[in-house]
Amino acid sequence: MFDRLLNMLDRLTTEQSNPHSDQIDSMNSLEIVQLMNSEDAKITAAVEKEAKTIAAAIDLIANAFLKGGRLIYMGAGTSGRLGVLDASECPPTFNSPPELVVGLIAGGKPALTSAIEGAEDHPEFAIADLDEIDLHQNDVLVGIATSGRTPYVIAGLKYAQEQGVQTIAITCNQENQLAEIANLTICPIVGPEVITGSTRLKAGTATKMVLNMLTTGAMVRIGKTYGNLMVDLRATNEKLVDRSIRILMAFTNLSREEAEPVLASCKGELKTAIVHVMRGVSPETARELLKQTQGHLRQVLEETA
Repeated sequence: MFDRLLNMLDRLTTEQSNPHSDQIDSMNSLEIVQLMNSEDAKITAAVEKEAKTIAAAIDLIANAFLKGGRLIYMGAGTSGRLGVLDASECPPTFNSPPELVVGLIAGGKPALTSAIEGAEDHPEFAIADLDEIDLHQNDVLVGIATSGRTPYVIAGLKYAQEQGVQTIAITCNQENQLAEIANLTICPIVGPEVITGSTRLKAGTATKMVLNMLTTGAMVRIGKTYGNLMVDLRATNEKLVDRSIRILMAFTNLSREEAEPVLASCKGELKTAIVHVMRGVSPETARELLKQTQGHLRQVLEETA
């Protein structure tokens, strides 16, 4: 069993030695930075090759959102942390409810800040974690495993498939077990790491790039932006309040002194404030109009024209 695992690891691209960095311990700091930057430049090309699959995944996730489903990330170690990070960035950016994008990591919350040895090797943990959040047929599960062989992720994808849930796999190795299970597999091949086997580097960067695309693309598709403006952001701190006011001013030609009380009267909801001003309706009616278009601001405003 141990020999089989070693043989499998030997075949993984991310476990290979990078010939460009085999003298890294003799380099000065600038040479290390230049080497790492050179290696990182290869990541975008690897992700580009997966563009069509990533786009299909975005459609899958957006459709799930429109049906009341969720996006659930599942991973171990760095992969799990990246999923949790991406999920946690969605509510303040897109004003999405925290339960819309969920991040699960092997070992639970303690694994976010400390390594939980062996947690990824327990398939039963995955099933328990998915049961705890009441996995539903309308959800989409994204299993993240750079190696493509993490038992926790494999078990989660299999369990989700049994429940009729659409599944997406993200891995950075061509030889992986996830592709045999998931409906879609996103596989950017970034090559050997600068430090052998340290997949928090190029593989981690590629993974976060893909996650950014999945959530940003899906949120755009369901109307969380108008053009490239984050019109559905939640003004929960000084920076976001300022950004909301500036966007409201750009839409309505109101002065800052006029825009501030308007935003406050709409409880900090930027899209509501824009419709309130542009359509000349109450905040309550503005919310109803947005609800009728599933939150698409452009549709509400174009009905005015």
